[in-house]
Amino acid sequence: MKGREGPGGITRRHRRLSDAETRERMLRTAIEMIDRDGLTVSLEHISFEAVIRAADVSRSTAYRHWQYKHQFYGDLVRELASSAGPPIVRDEISLIKQVLAEHEDRLATTNGRHRVMIELIRRLAAFDLDAILASPAWRTYHALCATVSGLTDSDLRDQVQAALAESENARIARIADAWRTLTGLFGYRLRPDLDTEFETLASVLSVAMHGLVVAAIAAPDVARREIVASPFDDGPPQRWSLSALSVAGTALTFLEPDPHAPNDEQHVAQVYRAIDEWASRLAGEASSRD
Repeated sequence: MKGREGPGGITRRHRRLSDAETRERMLRTAIEMIDRDGLTVSLEHISFEAVIRAADVSRSTAYRHWQYKHQFYGDLVRELASSAGPPIVRDEISLIKQVLAEHEDRLATTNGRHRVMIELIRRLAAFDLDAILASPAWRTYHALCATVSGLTDSDLRDQVQAALAESENARIARIADAWRTLTGLFGYRLRPDLDTEFETLASVLSVAMHGLVVAAIAAPDVARREIVASPFDDGPPQRWSLSALSVAGTALTFLEPDPHAPNDEQHVAQVYRAIDEWASRLAGEASSRD
């Protein structure tokens, strides 16, 4: 083992470290380096040459477009940021229709619609969390959010942050539109005394969902914990996930029954018709994005 040169040119050997000391010192040093420099988004497992072969393009064309590999990775990170977190549309609409079919007899009264609304929130929140956790695009989105500050190229970092912000703002707009539609159908409105908008409700819900996703990744048992209760005067006790409690509690902070909402059988037919129209519009928007 080569040592350091001490006074008078005498070389001092390092003391041989035990395995435990080596492990502790290496890990501590690595953590200090990460604390100093931050974690960065790494795409080293994506081989540029493998992408060329899979894309069936010539190497000369690829290298003419990206003279250096890091330029390709920069474009790739920007593209991931701009397309991350795709909306979940078709399956959510199907679940909404299923809940409506199960509780159609309750839609003609204010109290009945309240119970259906709460049931929708309870089931949609659990569905959304599971769908997000199963989505590779969402995992990429959260990885980019967590590591963007560690990108060493300041121009790339700014561009990725801008792309993530655009993606998040678009998602919040879609969430706001969904809540605007659903609250109107179920006879709710934003509380006038809050002087706020559906985009604010959507932003709060988005932040809560981000936190639940991170918790589910780090501690699945905590994020998926359930209680049996009837926390919102919505009928007999049922199983409530933390995500559903979070969404419902937030929503009912912002919303209240609309005293001008109709209570008749005709409104029930309007609910179904509006759901179908909303589904068609969302499907068209999803197709245009693809």
